[in-house]
Amino acid sequence: MDVLSELLTAVRITGAVFYNAEFSSPWAFRSPASKGLAPYVGAEAGHIIVYHLVTDGAAWAQVDPEERTELRAGDIVIFPHGHTHLMGNGPPVEPYDNGSALREIFSQGLGLVRSGGGGETTRLICGYLTCDEHLSRVLLAPLPPLLKVHVRDDESGRWLEESIRLAVARTSSGEAGSAAVLAKVSEALFVDTLCRYFSTLPPGESGWLAGTRDPEVGRALKLIHSRTSEPWTLTLLAEAAGVSRTVLVERFTQFVGEAPMSYVAGWRMRVGARLLTTTNRSVADIAKEVAYDSEAAFNRAFKRLFGMPPGRYRKQQRAGGSRSAVAAKD
Repeated sequence: MDVLSELLTAVRITGAVFYNAEFSSPWAFRSPASKGLAPYVGAEAGHIIVYHLVTDGAAWAQVDPEERTELRAGDIVIFPHGHTHLMGNGPPVEPYDNGSALREIFSQGLGLVRSGGGGETTRLICGYLTCDEHLSRVLLAPLPPLLKVHVRDDESGRWLEESIRLAVARTSSGEAGSAAVLAKVSEALFVDTLCRYFSTLPPGESGWLAGTRDPEVGRALKLIHSRTSEPWTLTLLAEAAGVSRTVLVERFTQFVGEAPMSYVAGWRMRVGARLLTTTNRSVADIAKEVAYDSEAAFNRAFKRLFGMPPGRYRKQQRAGGSRSAVAAKD
């Protein structure tokens, strides 16, 4: 498995579509920060990524008030870090605040919603993806606040777009099993978008994604992600990657932005945090899973990163999830 696939598997991405809209110019809406979706998505949502697929017409999107990104049919725009954002088309109008209508949006299903001023038509399919809050930071850190990719440049992209349109239609009509199909196609569309973005990075680009294209750095990253319980030392990791320790430190730091063993320590703690919130395994068992010889050593390392011991972190995260579930019902 390649490095990107390995990391995508680790962060456990789950997709869904929540809005199927047809807007006529002029129109504009403001989407809240994605964490505002948490009460409607689920108590254990983790990090939430919002995306919009333009299936017909044109639009614009922006995070930065000074910079708009023009969109056309076949474009998907993703907000990896969950920023508040604006979208619209046509002459300036006061943006509709979607944050005030989230309950209605999530309760109305995927029947086509029409709105706007009666001009040029734009059709959008809006979805979200949830992933592990801590592990996803590694994946998403190199990405810009707004990521646009055109998916109609080849047969696979066109197939994915058509598949998600068909799945939305079937889900809106209540066809059995269609929601599960739509979730999987939504996930596939996101992964395909990331791969397309990845392929456009220039050769001299730095950052985690660019580092995966370096043979030795990529090999080291894959080993770190896939063998979390391995008691890695710099010597063992360099030998497995096929380079000297000096070369690995230099190239790894150049691309990833931190030294190999610092990255290993951070990755282990993030895996530990996921296990604390998604399983009932003991802290001692989790410590062994992430290559710590003792529970005490794991506790100290965990507290350095998260500011609290593992047991308290588990209780706090679960209490927060329960509050989100209650808020969604009220």
